[in-house]
Amino acid sequence: MAKAPLRRRDDADNRDATMGFLEHLEELRVRLIRCCIAIAVGMVVAFMFVDRLVDTLLASIERALPAGTSLVFIKPPEGFSLWLNVALIAGLLVAAPFVMYQVWRFIAPALYANEKKFAIPFVALTSLGSISGALFSHYLLFPSTMRFFSTFSSPRMRFMPGVEDTIDLYLKMMLGMMVVFQIPTVVFFLAKMRMVTARFLWRNMGYAILAIFTIAALLTPSGDPWNQTAFALPMLALYVFSIGLAWLVGPKGKDEPNQTTQLRLVFAASVLDQARRSRRSSRNGLRRVM
Repeated sequence: MAKAPLRRRDDADNRDATMGFLEHLEELRVRLIRCCIAIAVGMVVAFMFVDRLVDTLLASIERALPAGTSLVFIKPPEGFSLWLNVALIAGLLVAAPFVMYQVWRFIAPALYANEKKFAIPFVALTSLGSISGALFSHYLLFPSTMRFFSTFSSPRMRFMPGVEDTIDLYLKMMLGMMVVFQIPTVVFFLAKMRMVTARFLWRNMGYAILAIFTIAALLTPSGDPWNQTAFALPMLALYVFSIGLAWLVGPKGKDEPNQTTQLRLVFAASVLDQARRSRRSSRNGLRRVM
């Protein structure tokens, strides 16, 4: 019976695997600096079209507000902050491919040689996830949230949202959705590397729901249940989608790893190793006594 080929690290992998803690910190610092420079360049590019971007954003907000309502700002810097925040969002989207490439370069030393070929799919899928999350937040999540808040407007309590609070809500929602929409990409690569399976994800659905609502409570810009549910529902949908994705790209049938059997083998090996060490130590003790 032919043995399955073992995955071996090449010389570059061995060098990367011996990196110390301080070297990893230095690598992280370099990657973060490059990401910040890329985002700054993206902001400079966005400033060339900032008037159009601001008009598009304000038009989207106005459609979600009640008739006769508009944004107001009281503090003098709020108008300028609006331009900066819009440029920041656009800069993040422009720099997303480069930022994701830097993320890949940081985690690549921990991968095997045959796994490093996923660099281009990783950058493409994470960039697509970032853009999809931004579009979902801009066209669906944020307008529906503003419509919900505007329903509490009445003759005695007029809804007059401020620019600073509204844009802050918009920015947090968009950043949150850009992170949430990375779930299918993460599951895709974990399934390709045989670290998770569709069966494992399905069996742990209950824990996933608990984790999703916990993460939604942390990401939501306000503490009301509506915002938490609005964040959690896309995450649940993406988790279910990721189960199907893991089933498509992961091992199937006899090739699917039996995690229970693997855990039992690891436990049995640990017990045998511990028994062997205890027996050896007892022999050494007897020899010393003799």
